[in-house]
Amino acid sequence: MSRLGNLGARLYRGEVGYDFIRNRKIWYGVSILITITAIIGVAVGGLRMGIEFQGGAVFTTDTRAKISTAEATDVATEASGHLAIVQELGDGGLRIQITEVDTAKANEIKETLSEELGIPAEEINADLVGPSWGEQIANKAWTGLGIFMVLVVVYLAIAFEWRMAVAALIALIHDITITVGVYALVGFEVTPGTVIGLLTILGYSLYDTVVVFDSLKEGQKDITKQTRFTYSEIANRSINSTLVRSINTTVVALLPVAGLLFIGGGVLGAGMLNDISLSLFVGLAAGAYSSIFIATPLVADLKEREPQMKALKKRILAKRAAAAARGESPEDDGPVYRQADEDDEDGETAGAVVGQRQQPRGHGRTPGKRR
Repeated sequence: MSRLGNLGARLYRGEVGYDFIRNRKIWYGVSILITITAIIGVAVGGLRMGIEFQGGAVFTTDTRAKISTAEATDVATEASGHLAIVQELGDGGLRIQITEVDTAKANEIKETLSEELGIPAEEINADLVGPSWGEQIANKAWTGLGIFMVLVVVYLAIAFEWRMAVAALIALIHDITITVGVYALVGFEVTPGTVIGLLTILGYSLYDTVVVFDSLKEGQKDITKQTRFTYSEIANRSINSTLVRSINTTVVALLPVAGLLFIGGGVLGAGMLNDISLSLFVGLAAGAYSSIFIATPLVADLKEREPQMKALKKRILAKRAAAAARGESPEDDGPVYRQADEDDEDGETAGAVVGQRQQPRGHGRTPGKRR
């Protein structure tokens, strides 16, 4: 088995792992930095709203134009007085999109395009889009988003607890903010496809988060009746035990979306695919990140504030200190965090995940009476 495959199997079995909870301040800082960058991008550059939200006209030709796409962009922009977006269709025709255009202006632009493109006016189709339609779409999207958030909080509060509901809500807002910020920084159009993509990624993000929360719910049963692991250590074990699953599902979901974005939109020039593929790609990646590095550490932070969890942590630390004073090995009384060693291919490294004991490399057992 390759090193990567061997490491993945050992990570799945809980033999090695990474202390996500201990380093949570790093992840919080990274997320805050990315979120601030996204907010600045939206505030400074703004979102490039599509014609469906601003209103305007869309001109399509059925035959190949006598000028290039760049030249058609200049002609349409000069004729309308607004920035035109020109895309080449699969049959060689053009799709020209111009915002803030009324019926009278659209007829003038159509005549100008007919002359400059060398295409008869009857072969140019003009469709007008009113801004009221886009406003209805936006209002329905906000309504749907609000209802979704409320239902998520209510469900998680009932199925798990309110702290997990709050953490999941913060993670969802985190994912949406990053995705919207990327749209502002990249300059892609915001269309109804973008809205659909945003609503879709919420489900993926919530799925990864719930998987970890379900493992955490199982691990925290009767937690106050034991003195081996703190809540944060159990939360860390939950992340590590589901890490491979989260990575696999995210990669499998990202591959086809990446094909749409980079091949369909970038190589083949199907720009309309960018509307939904970019939101899906960024949202899926952000959702996987937030479920591992944001949601569960937030739950641990909130939970550790409880008096019961504080008392439990105090008892555990006191027990470990007493064991250390007697000269007993740390693994007898608590977890030993140890990162995976790339050169260790025989599975000897253990104990990185809470609940796994690391056996000595030599013969025999570590001295000290087990409690």
